[in-house]
Amino acid sequence: MTTAPLKTDVTFTGPIERAAAAAERAEARGADGFLVNELKHDAFLQLAVAAGGTRRIELATGVAIAFARSPMTVATAAWDVQRLSGGRAVVGLGSQVKPHITRRHSMPWTQPAARMREFTQALRAVWHSWQTGGRLAFRGDFYTHTLMTPMFDPGPLPSGPPPVWLAAVGPRMTAVAGEVADGLICHPLTSPEYLRRVSLPAVHAARESAGRAALPFDVAGTVLAATGRTEEEYAAALTATRERIAFYASTPAYLPVLELHGWGELHRELHRLSLRGRWQEMGRLVDDSVLDAFALHGEPRAVGRAVRERFGGLYTRVGVSFSHDADDTLALDVLDAVKQ
Repeated sequence: MTTAPLKTDVTFTGPIERAAAAAERAEARGADGFLVNELKHDAFLQLAVAAGGTRRIELATGVAIAFARSPMTVATAAWDVQRLSGGRAVVGLGSQVKPHITRRHSMPWTQPAARMREFTQALRAVWHSWQTGGRLAFRGDFYTHTLMTPMFDPGPLPSGPPPVWLAAVGPRMTAVAGEVADGLICHPLTSPEYLRRVSLPAVHAARESAGRAALPFDVAGTVLAATGRTEEEYAAALTATRERIAFYASTPAYLPVLELHGWGELHRELHRLSLRGRWQEMGRLVDDSVLDAFALHGEPRAVGRAVRERFGGLYTRVGVSFSHDADDTLALDVLDAVKQ
């Protein structure tokens, strides 16, 4: 998709009290972006913490859970991060899967691709009102925003609103990203084959259809990596990475990726085992061919070179994700090799 040099992103998953220091280290080591996932902490709050001690690095949610919120709540939080960072925010949104939205967040789940399209449009409508002073008059099938009084209007930003990336795996949500967003966030359980044959064609077609083909568009990916500084660390990383692939592969949302490689039956067996909580047994079903399709492994610099070779020209920016406990300097060592 691109011949430009790969940008590198550090993905942070630690406790919020370490976010600022981690962002500062990433910036000092030359990373282009600092991404936070919404696991145990609010994604926007983590970025607000990280904004204070950094000056250059982009600050992205990778992802924040859209359907756990309304477009207005996302608009407000993202606007604050954009203000605090001087225009370095990136809003990465994901739908999550139905059980988490309905049972963990107690929010509605219907037509996720159509809902995400409208969510993004509503988000931009709110920002447009704030930036221009124009009337807020968004009416859709899922969201309606028609009231904005001066007391609740934070006013325009010198940088304007942040870009929006959408996380997607299936072709419908991927097409929505191409149609209404500024970037696509690819799941770690993604192979170059799936990108070439499914994700990127869906993006291209949607952007052409929407008349947005000439606008900038990022394809951001996080690559599963098994590495370490000792043989013991490396062996533990391999085991943990197999188990993580098994966890992802057991989820019905990622079945299309498995089926592209002819591993649909593996998904069905892993799903059966996941319902019984047999996680370690699941990892043992991930053989070397599956491991090699979805993860890179070896010493840190070799992994970094392999990231560039495998995903250069497909991703515009890339990070690495470890399935084992590792300090963030290990990720920075890998990303150094991506750039060199």
